[in-house]
Amino acid sequence: MKRNAKFYWTLFRSTFSLSAFTVGGGFVIVPLMKKRFVDELHWIDENEMLDIAAIAQSTPGAIAVNASILIGYRLAGLLGALVTILGAILPPLILLSVISVFYQAFRDNVYFTGLMTGMRAGVAAVIVDVVMKMSIDIVRGKDPVAIVTMVLAFVAACFFEVNVIWVILASGIVGLLNYFWKKNTKGESA
Repeated sequence: MKRNAKFYWTLFRSTFSLSAFTVGGGFVIVPLMKKRFVDELHWIDENEMLDIAAIAQSTPGAIAVNASILIGYRLAGLLGALVTILGAILPPLILLSVISVFYQAFRDNVYFTGLMTGMRAGVAAVIVDVVMKMSIDIVRGKDPVAIVTMVLAFVAACFFEVNVIWVILASGIVGLLNYFWKKNTKGESA
């Protein structure tokens, strides 16, 4: 992949537009990043995008910014990470600056309140879509440890109200142990 000014401009423009036109946080932007960087540009593959989403979700900070940094670093090192972080943080910075100036007018406006209510419903639908697609990918992988981990994480978070941080951390540890177990088992049978 050629890393010239056009490449960096495409990288910046992609993260900027994704950040500017995505409402609902990181869970909403992940499928849009997949569409852009995996399906359209073919710069990374689908499994790598799932890994990036998992890392971005489990590290402190906004998922969209974390995923942008990881994609930028993966594609072009430190300069790529700087380009994508700038593209990811500029739209919310600009928008929040404008909204903060006019906050009182926005807060009391019945049309704005209705718009935000409708957007919340749309965001919920997109999040359900992402969860379904990621779950299907895990089930299609036929890894029993991953499937059981997914089900137990869901049960712990939804029915036992375990803090999501602990669920993510425990799932990550199980995934890491599963990885090393598979690696060692393959090494012994060879």
